[in-house]
Amino acid sequence: MDVDVKNLHPLEVRVLKYLQPGMSVSSDDLVKALGMNVGQCNQALSWLVAKQLTVEDRRDNHIFFELTETGAGYAEIGTPAERMYHLVRSETGLTLPEIASRLDLENSDTGSAFGMLSKLGYLQMGPDKTIEAKRSDVPDVITVTKGLLEKARKKGLLDQDDLDAEEVENITRVSRKRGAGNSAFRMVEREAVYYVLSPSGAKAREEVLALNLTGDEIGALTPEQLATGAWKDKQFRSYNIHVPPKRVLPGRKNPYCQYLETVKDKLVSLGFEEFDGPLVETEFWNADALFMPQFHSARDIHDVYYLAEPTHAKEIEQPWLDRVASAHENGAESGSKGWGYAFDRDFTRRLVLRSQGTVLSAKQLPKAKVPGKYFGIVRCFRYDQVDATHGADFYQTEGIVLSEEVNLRTLLGLLELFAVEVAGATDFKFAPAYFPFTEPSIEVHIKHPVLGWFELGGSGIFRPEVTKPLGVDVPVLAWGLGIDRMAMMQLEIDDMRELFSKDLEKVRLRKRS
Repeated sequence: MDVDVKNLHPLEVRVLKYLQPGMSVSSDDLVKALGMNVGQCNQALSWLVAKQLTVEDRRDNHIFFELTETGAGYAEIGTPAERMYHLVRSETGLTLPEIASRLDLENSDTGSAFGMLSKLGYLQMGPDKTIEAKRSDVPDVITVTKGLLEKARKKGLLDQDDLDAEEVENITRVSRKRGAGNSAFRMVEREAVYYVLSPSGAKAREEVLALNLTGDEIGALTPEQLATGAWKDKQFRSYNIHVPPKRVLPGRKNPYCQYLETVKDKLVSLGFEEFDGPLVETEFWNADALFMPQFHSARDIHDVYYLAEPTHAKEIEQPWLDRVASAHENGAESGSKGWGYAFDRDFTRRLVLRSQGTVLSAKQLPKAKVPGKYFGIVRCFRYDQVDATHGADFYQTEGIVLSEEVNLRTLLGLLELFAVEVAGATDFKFAPAYFPFTEPSIEVHIKHPVLGWFELGGSGIFRPEVTKPLGVDVPVLAWGLGIDRMAMMQLEIDDMRELFSKDLEKVRLRKRS
């Protein structure tokens, strides 16, 4: 490709002048060498690649660990496990709720810390549910984690390659890959792409040097430059009159919105009734009604956003509050022993952005018909790292089927319908899973032509501890599937963020559903 170097952007000129033949550089290298920001370096490299002046040389993957806001707090006052262990060693006869109150910790943090320390043989629960220390020495996990927190506070990002094996094992245990949640570290995967000059790029570099282009050429005059005369000492960038104009096309429905309408039409045609609900829910409906214990690490499955104002709902509907509380405490009429703890009726009123569509299924149970089929296209929110298949807010297709006749075979048939008819996948598979509110629990995976296998969502049969407190005494099939991921298959894209792109050209080129 022949390129008129006089038309190059100043950023491109600066990169070409720096990039010598045979030199391989990444955007991070250019930031250090040229003083440009990361966005400018990435933009310049993308322009040069498009003009075939640079080509990709290689890609290197690195894993870093970044201290979260929660981790910064732990560095100051200690991790829940550290504080809990020291408290139990100095004072006996405390239960988990009492420890949580004394240390000002969430029940879930206290439960997770106890689970880890008891598994390592440092703590145990007595017959009266009090916590006892079994050893006097400090666990290595506490010592190593404390050192890592201090190191991260001083250095910022920790490169996995700079850590020893014991440090990697411990920091991985207290890290999350997508989103921070209540973990001390956030795991960050970074891919560094390196570029080299192409033969035409080397030729263009020689022309840039011969013309003495500086990278400070003016592309457009400003009133200030005219008023001060500053333009007199500047070089001007040539206009490229061969750049094609943008196409002007008539509008049409957004392909993703059109796809969602198609999914709704298919489900309604199969006899499903649609439900919906508010974005803001209580901890009661978001998790407690689904038999997710308030103290257990299972609660960490969903990293929720909490409301700053107001923080709590005024009340929870009766008789559901009493029935769900009894299910947690002793199993009530469900036939199980429950979780065996004192249900926190204040915590259950806390307001959150719903983290899963299943909250609407739980709210539908008390008013559902038997037999009955229900679904919703539900917007959900979780603290998550945004990438090609994850978003901090996303849509699920959520649904339940209530009947004396349904069973696991029925559920697998519904999942196949979603994978093939709704997602358009040709390859799919089922895998066993764990969810606190279903048994058995099933995940369905589909194969994307570019991204390969990824999870479409979870499903299962609601446990009696979920259905009976809400007035249902028949089997209930339930699922929550990523509708955004299904759309990726149908619209033939390989990055979920493109569903919400502001680039109209990309939107116009998408496959029509």
